[in-house]
Amino acid sequence: MGRQTAAYTAPFLVFILFSALASLLDNIRPSAGGVGAIYLIFPLQTVVCGVLLAYYWRDYRLARPRKAWLAATVGLVVFFLWISPQAILHRAPRLNGFDPDVFATHPHLYWCEMLLRLLRLTIVVPLLEEIFWRGFLLRYLEHENFQDTPFGAYSPKANILVAIAFMLEHAYLDMPAALVAGFLYNTVAYRTRSLSSCVLAHALTNALLGAYIITTKQWGFW
Repeated sequence: MGRQTAAYTAPFLVFILFSALASLLDNIRPSAGGVGAIYLIFPLQTVVCGVLLAYYWRDYRLARPRKAWLAATVGLVVFFLWISPQAILHRAPRLNGFDPDVFATHPHLYWCEMLLRLLRLTIVVPLLEEIFWRGFLLRYLEHENFQDTPFGAYSPKANILVAIAFMLEHAYLDMPAALVAGFLYNTVAYRTRSLSSCVLAHALTNALLGAYIITTKQWGFW
């Protein structure tokens, strides 16, 4: 694996490994305090993936976003799609998830967990997911040496496969919205030919989702 391929794939693959470990251990409760292993794994995931992104940063060559209005519009639309089952269709609220209130009696731990969780949601995830899905896979499906495919070059096959794979990465309840989001974020890539614009769209979606989660305490969206 060359450096460029590692730069575009390693942060995402490490993120997935941590998520799989968290899923495997989510029922484990240590004896002290009864706090699940997930509250250690997710912060560690944030730090490790953040370090990887920083290490490979120069390889991404992120420029100023193009057509920021389009990225912002897509980010807003995806946010509304994501919360629509609860906010519009009045489905059952998603209350079970990564709840920082378990540390309510320990303010330092509470704010550490909350800040790292928000950092994961609004910065780390948009970067590593867009770098992998739009920066790497959308191009790799056209040419094994993905950098031989210009960013934003349209391919019906890659468009469909990446959107489906993006959907499958997410929780079952989020899959319908994730499928549409995959196509919309792909559209940002095609229309702007800018990886930064894709990151901007995704980051806006997640920032709004984070505010919604904190306001409604629907931790299941984490």
